[in-house]
Amino acid sequence: MSKFFKEVFLSSLVFSLLWSIATSYVIGFFFPVFNFIADLALCTLCLLIVFDVWLLFKRCQIIGTRIIAPRLSNGDDNQVNITISNLSSIPTEIEVIDEVPAQFQVRETSYALSLHAMGSKNISYILHPTERGEYGFGYLNIYVKTPLKLIIRKFQCSAPVRIPVYPSYIQMKKFELIAFASRWNELGIKKTRRIGQSFEFEQISDYVQGDDIRSINWKATARQTKLMVNKFDEEKSQNVYSIINTGRIMKMPFDKLSLLDYSVNSALVLSNISLQKQDKAGLITFADKIHSALPAESGKKQLQKILESLYNIETRFPEADYERLCAFIYSKINHRSLIFLYTNFETKESLMRQVKLLTKIAQRHILVVIIFENTELAAMLNSNSSTSYEIYEKIIAEKMIADKKAIIAELWRHKIHCIYCKPSELTVDIINKYLEIKTRQII
Repeated sequence: MSKFFKEVFLSSLVFSLLWSIATSYVIGFFFPVFNFIADLALCTLCLLIVFDVWLLFKRCQIIGTRIIAPRLSNGDDNQVNITISNLSSIPTEIEVIDEVPAQFQVRETSYALSLHAMGSKNISYILHPTERGEYGFGYLNIYVKTPLKLIIRKFQCSAPVRIPVYPSYIQMKKFELIAFASRWNELGIKKTRRIGQSFEFEQISDYVQGDDIRSINWKATARQTKLMVNKFDEEKSQNVYSIINTGRIMKMPFDKLSLLDYSVNSALVLSNISLQKQDKAGLITFADKIHSALPAESGKKQLQKILESLYNIETRFPEADYERLCAFIYSKINHRSLIFLYTNFETKESLMRQVKLLTKIAQRHILVVIIFENTELAAMLNSNSSTSYEIYEKIIAEKMIADKKAIIAELWRHKIHCIYCKPSELTVDIINKYLEIKTRQII
């Protein structure tokens, strides 16, 4: 019986009719004929309510299904589909309310629709997670009314489920498809002409202006009476490490995602692309100590290991210990590797405290330091200033942007590769740098 009362609700139409009947009883004090009309109306309403309840519980059958991926992609649009089917022989009016995870703070997942007898309809909406972790979906609540519209019955479908939110695997697959289709230019990824040579011979082809003259094949040139050059394939099985600073500096948010999340998404894409190009991908995360370390390996299992490690990364509040990182790299990474260091320096002074350690790493490996552009400062610099406070803010923004440029110059002065970009453009710039280093055979 308690289940019955939990599922049944009176509609607003019933309260309107009861209000009208009560008004008729009041008028009946002065005109007795209205008492008879009110009694008749009340009896009719009660009979209709009983009949409506019978229709809802004996003739009405509604099935709802929520279709969602087994995992969501952080920082991307994830589609959720809902299918509602009316298995009864009477038309119904339905309101669907999905219990989305509290992290989204969404209050607009209510959908009203009409279903014909034996009909079905689909609903879809988009969720955009901005944090990794587990998200709990509740019940799919369906409120049903018959054509009488007196009683509402609640159906609960799709039992609660917890869905993990992983780093942006949608972005990873998008870049992977474009890589196989050789359509890099669509995302702004540049092709870099190979300079120099490796030891993996590929073919002999016609000389093109810009080819290294040292690769001219003189015997083939004599036979063909035109310049021919040896083409060499890029070297493979090289170590590519993504090292992510998880200190408090990476907590800074841009467009609802933190710098750490941008770094995680980019590191996943880079690892996938490097594995596809038959290199070895590795991962290190650090703050006040080394929190996780995956040695560079190849194979499909390595990508899954990296994905699982990135899923569990959290921002930590201690300051990053670059001395500990330098010692770890010296002791654990013995082969010359390509290292992408995801970090951020806001002032030149903060860089100068660590530049000696970064230089030591760059002496043994190819080190690429990622510095994030503060897009809020750029917007402030381009805005119009009318008050003294706004002018003061603009001056501070100019100084901070000048510090960033000084940081970039200092890194290049110490022969450390650098990427300075907006957080939203990080992945494209990372791949550009990776392809440039590979094609120029710097490593």
